[in-house]
Amino acid sequence: MQAQLQTAFAQGQALKIISGLTNFDRDRVAAVVRSADRGGATFIDIAADAELVQLAKALTNLPICVSAVAAAAFVAPVEAGADLIEIGNFDAFYAQGRRFEAAEVLALTQETRQLLPTITLSVTVPHILALDEQVQLAEALVAAGADIIQTEGGTSSQPTHSGTLGLIEKAAPTLAAAREISRVVSVPVLCASGLSTVTAPMAIAAGAAGIGVGSAVNKLNNELAMVAAVRSLSEALKTVQRTAIAHSSQP
Repeated sequence: MQAQLQTAFAQGQALKIISGLTNFDRDRVAAVVRSADRGGATFIDIAADAELVQLAKALTNLPICVSAVAAAAFVAPVEAGADLIEIGNFDAFYAQGRRFEAAEVLALTQETRQLLPTITLSVTVPHILALDEQVQLAEALVAAGADIIQTEGGTSSQPTHSGTLGLIEKAAPTLAAAREISRVVSVPVLCASGLSTVTAPMAIAAGAAGIGVGSAVNKLNNELAMVAAVRSLSEALKTVQRTAIAHSSQP
């Protein structure tokens, strides 16, 4: 793992901006990359496509992560210069009725690690699993070679309130997963899906080493607004001091 990523994770300041696993629109990806770079992100997550990696590398010196749900899809982007890879997240597939169960994610992780044994590997734990099953899978993924565990859950929550309370309700599933998983794994946990400036500090307090944010940035149409959104998230992370989370079974 790159030194700058290791430092950001250790400090609880890692901010990954996500353009989208299914987003292959060069202009939109470029806008996200530029905004992440100017807004103070730590690294950027784009779809696993070699041309998109080359595009991103021409726009920023930040580490580039590529996301996919098939091991073979990572090969060309890695050859093109991707710095790390991510299995998932799976939010884009749930609406299509596609489920990713624990056994499939573990098998995909093992296949990917065999194909690419040295690159930094992040794996998303599906939020459709019960929380205890998410924890068990996370442990198995680390044993299989995952360097980072990512949580999700934004698509499973149905906020019933507006404002701050609604933002907290939206983030509750991924925050809960980050809390429980971070207590049992020794690798960094990246809390993602449904987060905002309100809940970003909560993720770190729950035990995450960083956050991943997509739609709160990539759905904005104005690039200045995108930069401002990234900067606000970066500043929000600085409001919480990460302490060494005790890996204990105590509540």
